[in-house]
Amino acid sequence: MRTRRTTTSLEDQPMPVRVELAAAWTSFMFLYAYVDILNFFTPGTIEDILDGRVFEFALSQTFSTTALTLMAIPILMVVLSITLPARANRIANLIVASLYVPVTAFNVLGESWLYFYGLGVALELILLALILRCAWTWPRTAPSVTVATSPDLETVHGQ
Repeated sequence: MRTRRTTTSLEDQPMPVRVELAAAWTSFMFLYAYVDILNFFTPGTIEDILDGRVFEFALSQTFSTTALTLMAIPILMVVLSITLPARANRIANLIVASLYVPVTAFNVLGESWLYFYGLGVALELILLALILRCAWTWPRTAPSVTVATSPDLETVHGQ
């Protein structure tokens, strides 16, 4: 005789908004870095770097500081998404993700490897949209209702 296995459904626990945001920023950061790293395999890239150029920009302390800043912001957003109070967290995520949309879209301009950069930018924009949606729809708590109580009428009249 055959026994039937019964399967149970897995419980789908709700994910805290802070964790969703931190995970999305982490994914964005890795994708952002890996697109840049994989770009080193594009023919001519290493030669350009050795000649002191990245894309159309001259390698300089200003360029490197700007690149570090562009990478550091998503890295810091991972921590800030976990640690900031809800209101500041929501505002920071909405502002930073909104600012990164045009920065991310700019990365595809003038590239010869359109499929590679197009896919990278599309995935980064999807993650930014997820961050914006998550921050925009941050759950709110209903305001607590406090009922003002009046003194006991009998006590007032009895005096």
